[in-house]
Amino acid sequence: MNTPIYSQLVKHKNLDFSAFHTPGHKNHFFTENLFELDFTELPDTDALYEADGIILETEKNLAKLFSAKRSLISSGGCTLAIQTMLKLACQRGKKILFARNIHRSAVNACALLGITPKWILPKSDNPLFTGAVSPDDVEKEFQKDNELSALYVTSPNYYGEMTDIKALSAICRKYNKLLLVDNAHGSHLAFLKENQHPIHLGADMSACSLHKTLPVLTGGAVLNIGNPELIENAKNAMSLFGSTSPSYPIMASIDLCCKYMSEKGTGEYQILEQRVLKIKELAKNYGIIQPDGLCDNTRICISTPNIQNQIEFFHSHKIEPEFCDGKNAVFICTPFNSERDFQRLENAFSKIHGQPDNTAFKFTLPETALMPRQAILAETEIISVEKSLGRISADSACPCPPGVPVVMPGEIIDETIINLLGKNNFIHVVK
Repeated sequence: MNTPIYSQLVKHKNLDFSAFHTPGHKNHFFTENLFELDFTELPDTDALYEADGIILETEKNLAKLFSAKRSLISSGGCTLAIQTMLKLACQRGKKILFARNIHRSAVNACALLGITPKWILPKSDNPLFTGAVSPDDVEKEFQKDNELSALYVTSPNYYGEMTDIKALSAICRKYNKLLLVDNAHGSHLAFLKENQHPIHLGADMSACSLHKTLPVLTGGAVLNIGNPELIENAKNAMSLFGSTSPSYPIMASIDLCCKYMSEKGTGEYQILEQRVLKIKELAKNYGIIQPDGLCDNTRICISTPNIQNQIEFFHSHKIEPEFCDGKNAVFICTPFNSERDFQRLENAFSKIHGQPDNTAFKFTLPETALMPRQAILAETEIISVEKSLGRISADSACPCPPGVPVVMPGEIIDETIINLLGKNNFIHVVK
């Protein structure tokens, strides 16, 4: 019998591409053989959801690193941290204001928990990128709707654009609302020259996907809690969604990451920050368009208007990007990228020229027919987008760019949505 997964992974590793994608360790951090530590919950290895020993000790180390009141380990990725965060937020009420650039896992959690979402659109001066929600717009929504119990934002987003968490935190405190942050791509923000981590800036909770930008095995994440009122039921909430067989190699990798970050990681991430800023400045000098405003200093996002096949172009320079959407390319950088990696990137950027497509992304929120829970749990079918006019979506669908779903589960598909998604594509709809 063949081994398609294993064999392809070995083949890809031998390509020797510069890895500007997750996981953050870039296969260059762990010297320990974590496969030998694939144990389970034993008398001397603690239990994730009843942690009172070694796991609790590591969670205390995480809380110290992130200045949190409590930190909960997840070996089920940031999805588990997001599910837990939303379950805890439901204690205050099940109507939540969501920035529209929401991850699919949060949409699904809304369905599981019976949350009623209210959407707010992020804004951007550049139609190529997503932008962020305006604090003024958030305040207006709180003034209009007293039933809202929390605000949920994604920061940084996939393009590295960040929301003004400090300003949003002040508004949420003013109106006694919780501030929840999907910080999946921003665990490292606590260790840069200026601490931009959501917990430091006043968020009540922050779901952090450690493996994306820190040296942790894929699936390693943490829910950081800044509001002590939310701690008591946190473990119980996580156990509702999490596997009863957590991965000890993943948890051990989080342990090793904590040690690294406390001893030398902060210094190395700040060196990385300066190296990436030089590359961004070089790209700017080449006339390459990048996101404006508050952005992650270690993530590179560029517009590539003159490249017909982005993946083929970057592969020709021995580079594997995190993401290419036809117009933009995203590169995740960590201290485990080598100088050779950065030189390859600079060489590729020197070949990129041309003016970006500034076609404006025009979008208004569709009409809602069902709550996400009703739509997702309903009987569904897959049809062509071309034939979907007037149907109720059972899925979230997002054209790229700009990273904002144009239709969510329970919303009615109109002509604008059809044109944005493309008539030749397919979509799940309620039967």
